[in-house]
Amino acid sequence: MVLIIDLSVVFIAFFLAYLLRFNFVMGSVSLSKAGSQAFLTLGVYTLFMILFQSYSGLIRHTTIKDIYRIFLATTSAVLALIILSLAGREFSWKNVFIIPISILIIHYVVITVMLSFIRIIIKAVFESFKVSQNGKKNTLIFGAGILGVAVKRIIESDHFSGFKITGFIDDNRKLRGKTVNQHPIWSSVMLDRKFVKDKDIKTVILAINNFPKDRKAFIIKKAISLDLEVLEVPSADSWLQGKFSVRQLQRVKPEDLLGRDPIVMNTEKIMNGLYGKTILITGAAGSIGSEIVRQLARFSVIHLVLVDQAETPSFFLNNELEKEFSDLLFTSVIADVTNYIMMENVFKEFRPEIVFHAAAYKHVSMMEDNPREAIRVNAGGTKTVADLAIRYGVEKFIMISSDKAVNPANIMGASKRLCELYVHSLSSGKNITTKFVTTRFGNVLGSNGSVIPIFKRQIEKGGPVTVTHPEITRFFMTIPEACQLVLEAAFMGQGGEIFIFDMGNPVKIYDLAKQMISLSGFIPDEEIKIEVTGLRPGEKLYEELLSNMEQTIETYHPKIMIAHNGKDEDGDMGTRIGSLLEELYLLPTEEVIRKLKELVPEYKSENKAKLKEVVSSEE
Repeated sequence: MVLIIDLSVVFIAFFLAYLLRFNFVMGSVSLSKAGSQAFLTLGVYTLFMILFQSYSGLIRHTTIKDIYRIFLATTSAVLALIILSLAGREFSWKNVFIIPISILIIHYVVITVMLSFIRIIIKAVFESFKVSQNGKKNTLIFGAGILGVAVKRIIESDHFSGFKITGFIDDNRKLRGKTVNQHPIWSSVMLDRKFVKDKDIKTVILAINNFPKDRKAFIIKKAISLDLEVLEVPSADSWLQGKFSVRQLQRVKPEDLLGRDPIVMNTEKIMNGLYGKTILITGAAGSIGSEIVRQLARFSVIHLVLVDQAETPSFFLNNELEKEFSDLLFTSVIADVTNYIMMENVFKEFRPEIVFHAAAYKHVSMMEDNPREAIRVNAGGTKTVADLAIRYGVEKFIMISSDKAVNPANIMGASKRLCELYVHSLSSGKNITTKFVTTRFGNVLGSNGSVIPIFKRQIEKGGPVTVTHPEITRFFMTIPEACQLVLEAAFMGQGGEIFIFDMGNPVKIYDLAKQMISLSGFIPDEEIKIEVTGLRPGEKLYEELLSNMEQTIETYHPKIMIAHNGKDEDGDMGTRIGSLLEELYLLPTEEVIRKLKELVPEYKSENKAKLKEVVSSEE
């Protein structure tokens, strides 16, 4: 329709050009000659309008690019007609080809102005009748660069977006005090409670490419403290068909609150360690195990053997690997790491050279109620896989531990500490060529059972969000961060080390709950309540990465340190663990816990009922 209208204007404007040229003296114009030349002109303009798609833009959203396309089409058409007219004179063609140059110039000016003017008028009329701004949220765009301006234009062109752009915030001093289409640019220093109240700001949209992590975290926390909704523009690779739309604005993620820069890995060292290897990953379908698999898949490994007893998560991991890493050779094995015969078959068949042991029970409250299973799977599984690693000549064994193993106050932490002690005792054994490395870190954001997905589900249901204690704190790290450091430490270690990771500053869980409620667009304690439920059995107020007896040794990587207590572990640890495993389901619960305390002297149970049982039995 736009093309037909444009061509109609071209045709009519040609006669207008003739009249202008001859001062509106009708007798001076030959209608038959002008008519035939008008059709020729129409044909040439049609060709170039189609070529430059000058009619393709939505008129109500006309931009300078649309005007530029009109200019290209009309300029190219008039140049073609001038050349045609000059050739007609030179070669004495028919009069239809010999159009006066003055007519062509007048027509070109008229048509270019008219087509541009029509679009501007239609856009202005549409703007005057557009949907009312009432009810829309006053919005600031953080970032007045190319992306920020593009976001402003897209939001304003979508009259049902729900946002009304009030202005920009930018850290660039050169931009402060300037405007973008009458929208002022302010400094982030201006963003305080008085400013927000005066401007009635409700939303902040982050629109900066390569936003520094620490700066982004600071802005998010500042906006949350002012009760503002915080949205961000997703990365360009997630835009639909390379174009951004308002509905793609997304809420910032909880991990953005950590504000840590990406980890730089020594890829050459890791690549050399992995090249051409067969690698076994236990607990491969879990949160940590599956991310280790994804990280390993990017290197030149010859074969990944993925062991997990969970069938459904393994199925989904298989599908992901087949889709994302089609050239990767991998085998999934449904197996229980505590089953020695089954695991020996795995080692015998695949002969892994490197083992990442991530299989474990990790839910504190569940393990507190099921101490035998915690010991059977965590300690027994580690002993099985580690013993087989020695028997089948594995080059390196990397065990994934937890900060809950430090001065453990619960069964889960004590069982993981027992794993650490056993693996460390093997590293100092005679005639053992396998290098045993332990990695220890805190909570990972988004892992199965972590507070983030729990809080998300509670918020989606309208609350309450449950926190066990207002002062409880935890260290946090994203799953990719943790697994990148695991790989780095794996090929840094020479055997016997316990590597601990720089987890940043501890995060108060109560504050995290408030921030997540705010990020979800609700007001904490008003629209969604926070409920304090009390510490669960075995739960500590504060987690630690080092025991009282341990010190740290720096490594070449600023985020990785070695925990060292200056003594070797009990060489008879394997026999003692084996004895406990044999009696595990023959002894009463209090006796199992007493034996665990003997193996892990620093274990101080906070489960008063169980502790009472143990004390009574000892008396």
